[in-house]
Amino acid sequence: MRILVWHVHGGWMDAFVRGGHEYLIPTTPGRDAWGLGRGGRDWPASAVEVPPASIADLDPDVVVLQRPQELDLVRAVTGREPGRDLPAVYVEHNLPRGDVPSTVHPLADRPELTIVHVTPTNALLWDTGSTPTRVVEHGVPDPGLRWAGELEAAAVVINEPVRRGRVAGTDLLPRLARALPLTVYGIATEQLASAFPRSAGRITPAGDVPTATLHAELARHRAYAHPYRWTSLGLSLIEAMLLGMPVAVIASVETLRAVPPEAGVVSPDPADLVAELSRLAADPDRAASRGRVAREAALSRFGLPRFHADWDAVLADRVATRRRPAAPVPALRRIVLEGSTP
Repeated sequence: MRILVWHVHGGWMDAFVRGGHEYLIPTTPGRDAWGLGRGGRDWPASAVEVPPASIADLDPDVVVLQRPQELDLVRAVTGREPGRDLPAVYVEHNLPRGDVPSTVHPLADRPELTIVHVTPTNALLWDTGSTPTRVVEHGVPDPGLRWAGELEAAAVVINEPVRRGRVAGTDLLPRLARALPLTVYGIATEQLASAFPRSAGRITPAGDVPTATLHAELARHRAYAHPYRWTSLGLSLIEAMLLGMPVAVIASVETLRAVPPEAGVVSPDPADLVAELSRLAADPDRAASRGRVAREAALSRFGLPRFHADWDAVLADRVATRRRPAAPVPALRRIVLEGSTP
């Protein structure tokens, strides 16, 4: 298939574009949120940057949407109506906010579309009305067993921790840091220094680093701490488990399903996380054995073969219900890579 998809969530795209299709990624000169392209990521050649003006001529088979505004973008760049003239699937990455039991999804009651949730909890909590829904849980490329744990510190990954506050469990960091010093990776982590001045030396902001560097740095830490209160399921947690890291996780939303207790600790009580981090600090063998359990659990549940098979089924179903007569299609590489005029 030829799939039109914007680069919105880099972690999810890392898995998605490694399937067996062609991926048209809109790219604008400013490379902003509406035209980021590959964003410098090491993706397969089948993930191709395309200028919006070329998309209609490339005739995508299906569009994978991730933001409501993309409905208008698809109309503008293809001249086709998503779900009617062009098969369309909407990926819901996030949990609802506000009045959760009654939160209506922005694409509710759109039977011509399909909403794909990344966790069963997402599907449970969003009111999608008559819009068909599916669940395709995350897939994560395997970085390999790399845990060494020589640093008596725990790693944390939170983008914009100060802005996200209690949602990301940022307020819990000083408490967790009493057991093990924390290294916090992610966008705008430098703001933690002023947010928690009394924790200087116990909470170290490390900033936003490339994925390969992040994996290497995470693996040096004794454990991974995941303090989030309200998130679908952080991909950084799954990556840490694949690295073979023992984990200390707040039991909220999907974590109880994703993380076996033998992988470290999963509890709604921060005191349990503090106690386990202390034990892991004192006992590297305990950390190693729990990390092995974490890795096996992540491999069995979040591997790419299952992820791509699930997505292939969703896309094939949507394309089959909206198939149009085949039309001559210009060669993708001639238009995009060689710069020819369609």
